[in-house]
Amino acid sequence: MSVGVIIVAGGRGTRTGSAIPKQLIDLGGRTVLQRSVAAFDAHPGVAAIVVVLPEELVGDGRALVGSTRLPCAIAAGGARRQDSVAAGLAALPSGHELVLVHDAARPFVDRATIDRVIEAAGRTGAAVPAVAARDTIKRVPASSRLVAETIPRGEIWLAQTPQGFRRPVLEAAVALGASGMEGTDEAMLAERAGHAVEIVEGHERNVKITTSDDLERARAQFAPAVRVGTGYDLHRLVDGRPLVLAGERLPSDRGPLGHSDGDVVCHALADALFGATGLGDIGQHFPNTDPQWKDVAGLDLLSRSVAILAAGGWRPASADVTVVLERPKLVPHLPAIRQRVADVLGLDVSAVSVKGKTNEGVDAVGRGEAIAAHAVATVVRVTGA
Repeated sequence: MSVGVIIVAGGRGTRTGSAIPKQLIDLGGRTVLQRSVAAFDAHPGVAAIVVVLPEELVGDGRALVGSTRLPCAIAAGGARRQDSVAAGLAALPSGHELVLVHDAARPFVDRATIDRVIEAAGRTGAAVPAVAARDTIKRVPASSRLVAETIPRGEIWLAQTPQGFRRPVLEAAVALGASGMEGTDEAMLAERAGHAVEIVEGHERNVKITTSDDLERARAQFAPAVRVGTGYDLHRLVDGRPLVLAGERLPSDRGPLGHSDGDVVCHALADALFGATGLGDIGQHFPNTDPQWKDVAGLDLLSRSVAILAAGGWRPASADVTVVLERPKLVPHLPAIRQRVADVLGLDVSAVSVKGKTNEGVDAVGRGEAIAAHAVATVVRVTGA
């Protein structure tokens, strides 16, 4: 049987507390509506989609839905859900014998749930995905807070969408609704019209975004993964070498001895970035046995490190570096160092900290024979990577 889908997005979603309809709220780079549409557009068993929008949004419907693989029509919704479903059914070509009705506010529906609904609706005539109630259910009259009875939990199922129907069954449900019968969903109208409705296994993740708390939990699923890494670098100071930190040359007659320029800020920070992402370390990517890295600037290595992160699907989010050096004083140079690091990392300078400390005369660093740096970096997964 050819399967058509009606995605109901005709509500205003005022309970989310958002200034825009909830179906147009962004979730990880795509709107709630676009994620719902994409679930069915990618399903091999679906042949066509109708999206039902508030009348004032119909003119922008194609842009709001985005590109689709399948034919996708736009219809204007009505005052009630059942009116919107009726409009969607009227816009769906008659050749589709099986019709799924889905709430746009359920953007996490999975393919397996859709499969089960299609199979059961074809077999029984109507099917609803649902999850079994796990809590004890109390029936309480609207007029009081006194428990009237405890309902056996094993008989309670929490309905989801998509709800599936053979077309004549849905047409009968829509006709009943048009005659004045009120229904909270199409399955209820189908029941009232005398049709059997089969329950199939839904999914706990297939939640409906209704309140601001629902929206917060949904957004949390798309929060970028954050990782933290640490880095360390130390170089002996020798006469005749420049002392350069993140491209900023400091007044000193001694500088770090190293294969490259010995920029401890950039080297420690590069190692922190690699550590956070599990992409090796600075010695692996820029070995001191390779002539091409001889005297190369630390900012160049840091920039190359950022590019390696990007290729792996990560980007820097913040950086904190502590430089341990007896002299010269770093304070006059810290603003320029911070800005150079921020520019290479692609961050606002407020996300970068560079501090200077002495070692109070302790060990080689404290005696002025070496310079060291400790770095901490956070990185986030790039959306879609």
